[in-house]
Amino acid sequence: MQRQMQSMQQELAALRRQAGTQKAALAGEARERRVLSREQARLAARTEHQQRVAQAGGPGGARPGVSEHTPVILANDLVCNAGSYALGPAICFTPGGFVELAGIFRNPNTVSDVATDFNGIPFRSSPLSRESEFRFSARQSRLSGLFTAKVEPTLQISGYYEIDFLAAGTTSNSRESNSYTPRVRQIFATVDSLDTGWHVLAGQAWSLITTDASGIVPLKEQIPLTIDAQYVPGFNWTRNPQVRVVKDIAPGLWAGLSAESPQSVLPPSPFAAPGIVNVNNTGDAAGLLNNSTTYSNNSIPDIIGKVALEPGFGHFELKGLVRFFDDRLSPTNLTAATRLPGHSDTAMGYGIGGAATLPVIDKRLDLQVSGLVGQGIGRYGSAQLPDFALKADGSIAPIPAFQLLAGAVAHVQPGTDVYVYAGWEHASRAGALNTTGYGSPTLVVTSCNVEGAASGSCQAESRDIRQITGGFWHDLYKGSYGRLVAGAQVSYTERDAFRGTSGIQPSNHLVTGLTSLRYYPF
Repeated sequence: MQRQMQSMQQELAALRRQAGTQKAALAGEARERRVLSREQARLAARTEHQQRVAQAGGPGGARPGVSEHTPVILANDLVCNAGSYALGPAICFTPGGFVELAGIFRNPNTVSDVATDFNGIPFRSSPLSRESEFRFSARQSRLSGLFTAKVEPTLQISGYYEIDFLAAGTTSNSRESNSYTPRVRQIFATVDSLDTGWHVLAGQAWSLITTDASGIVPLKEQIPLTIDAQYVPGFNWTRNPQVRVVKDIAPGLWAGLSAESPQSVLPPSPFAAPGIVNVNNTGDAAGLLNNSTTYSNNSIPDIIGKVALEPGFGHFELKGLVRFFDDRLSPTNLTAATRLPGHSDTAMGYGIGGAATLPVIDKRLDLQVSGLVGQGIGRYGSAQLPDFALKADGSIAPIPAFQLLAGAVAHVQPGTDVYVYAGWEHASRAGALNTTGYGSPTLVVTSCNVEGAASGSCQAESRDIRQITGGFWHDLYKGSYGRLVAGAQVSYTERDAFRGTSGIQPSNHLVTGLTSLRYYPF
């Protein structure tokens, strides 16, 4: 009997252990189902937002509206939401874009299309400063499309393209908006791992330095609502080829790192590099680069990192970038006995910035502020101030600079938005005290305010570009036949240069008015 009782106790203990193991396994499965459910909901929301934004031709301009139809569920539970169409059993396609007629008035004349050259505002010595310009333009009209497929229930692949017509063969370049003809605004692919929270982007897209409206997600960038295609001074951005990796760290917390195609903005005339220093090269047409412009010497991509936080009362970002600039110094003497060997010079630029977006009045008023400070960051501002100049010995001198932007968007009523932005970009003196450097006090600026002054008597270089602008977008029609939107914008921009030999500070301002009529057919 004793042996039987011991045997029964051992069997009971084994049953208890088995029950505990099964209970733990069931609890683990339940946790996995909850995690998977949260991740599926997160990716579904992410996909839906991308489709809705893509349908309106990408970010910027008036808020998108979508046509209505019953959502379609495809393979691996991929949902084709309103405005999307099933391509076979496994792919959703979301068309987008708009047709626009814009009207542009400027005083003085910058001889620009719908994108304003803020750093090209003419001083009073130029006849352009005493002229006005008016033109119509349809070139900002846009086409876009988003393809989405779920390879597995937890793995999604997307492809996106977005083009417009704001390029000319001789203006194509790789600096801020990689703008070859036909002009690709964005074209990229993304891979989203649903269960691990990793996201990879490869292709041309908005830079990671650009402030996002939510998370760190492509097509969620916080683009100013301006009609002006150059946006606002102080706005940080490029659209260039890149490879980006983003991790969902926790609910409301993201981190991203990208390697982006490098290119440098050099000072315009009167800047001149010495003959023995090579800072850029003309594009090779046979190599399919534009031989009407130049390309800087960069051997390392720009590296950008960002952390985004949404604690429940807004969106906040901390971001930074590292850049590298190169030039080549040729041998300095032709006599074989005294010739000094040539050598390359490399300098580092950097920037540290942040951004905050606050919904002050829910669904009624949003406030935003962003900024970037460092040296060699000119490329990442709308004013396109230069990245670097040269020291007296021909080595690189990155230009200290800062960029600031503040804005407010009021959603006055459904279909009507009103916005105001104020921006400022500043560059400091750097490099040699002559035309090799930037902002030198030895530059001649005595005739910058004299119309018809002799060439070379106005060697002004920009120190500050400031702007305040405001406008609105209003739905004239929204229904089953698409959406018709009207908008208007007015801006006041100041361009101030460094003081020169006479102590005079050249300055001028620009008043711009723009109107837009857009039809969103999708």
